[in-house]
Amino acid sequence: MHPEARKIQLIEEVLKVKNEAILIELESVLKRAGLYKENKQPSAHDLVGVISNEDAALMSMAIEEACEQINPDDWK
Repeated sequence: MHPEARKIQLIEEVLKVKNEAILIELESVLKRAGLYKENKQPSAHDLVGVISNEDAALMSMAIEEACEQINPDDWK
């Protein structure tokens, strides 16, 4: 059987699984193969180092210039 057809067949079988123990075992097999990553709550720590200091400074300047300006006509 073609590998893609085998994958589809496996997916169809997994969708039928209702037993929690079997699901745990499937997760375990995928984790050992490095193919399963648990969904975790995002954290601010995940973003550390994503934005360079230069980009952060540009963002800060843009906020100061645009967002902290009060236009009296906006309140009418």
